[in-house]
Amino acid sequence: MKIGIIGAGKWGQALQYALSKNPKNEVYITSRTAKELPNFVPVSEILSMEYLVFAISAQNARAWLEEHFVYHDQKILVAAKGIEVGSGKFLNAIFTEFVPADHMAYISGPSFAAEVIQGLPCALVISSTNTKLSKKFASFFPDFIKIYTSKDVVGAEVSGSYKNVIAIASGICDGLGLGNNARASLISRGLVEMMRFGRHFGAKKSTFVGLGGAGDLFLTASSELSRNYRVGIGLAKAQPLDEILQELGEVAEGVYTVEAIVKIAKEEDIYAPIASEVYAILHGKSAHESLQDLLGE
Repeated sequence: MKIGIIGAGKWGQALQYALSKNPKNEVYITSRTAKELPNFVPVSEILSMEYLVFAISAQNARAWLEEHFVYHDQKILVAAKGIEVGSGKFLNAIFTEFVPADHMAYISGPSFAAEVIQGLPCALVISSTNTKLSKKFASFFPDFIKIYTSKDVVGAEVSGSYKNVIAIASGICDGLGLGNNARASLISRGLVEMMRFGRHFGAKKSTFVGLGGAGDLFLTASSELSRNYRVGIGLAKAQPLDEILQELGEVAEGVYTVEAIVKIAKEEDIYAPIASEVYAILHGKSAHESLQDLLGE
């Protein structure tokens, strides 16, 4: 089975490693710039393959599709997470402008690239309106990754996006030295906030207490392997955002997703206090002042 991975960042490379461990697969990878990686091929060759894994950041998804993508019956597994800032659209809404919904699937769950590429065990969920396609993509993964399937695409999208925002808040909490009790309280209330937002758009409650919801949230909001968590630590120390992102050298999706979430929450009248405070801190508000405002909610 030929599988093409679009995006050769850390997550794309980790997925290439994992999928290559299944002896039934031939896994190829591409990116905007050439890289010294096994089976690196041009974009045109990747697009000729039937099964594609999309590992480009959410904010760059539309531009890449408009520039490169030509549809000829490909099936796509989206491994990106986020909401497009300009339009406020979820990734499924963007991709279905180019590909039929029943040819789309989305992967989520607790999975740091650094651990996947070491072959350490984890469990993930693939969501699609097409159960047959979810199971097909699930069959590509190696034994050390347990795959579950779901039909709740919206829940997967919301949880995968929102958890990055809560991770920034958690990093701020730890950066301020507020303790384990405070972090646990914040993450718990973040899960409630994330669920409230998702339920507004028809997501299932069960998704938010599963791998793609609570599982990914707990991981991302409690480890320095998380880019978004590290952004929060930097913000707590009053480090300029540009400097934080430069040090990361990678995309921290929560920085962009929070803008879309706050905008949507205002338009739809959804209560989102943690996301609102993260947005305010990113735009100059004192983290200590935000803490007091959150405690007074």
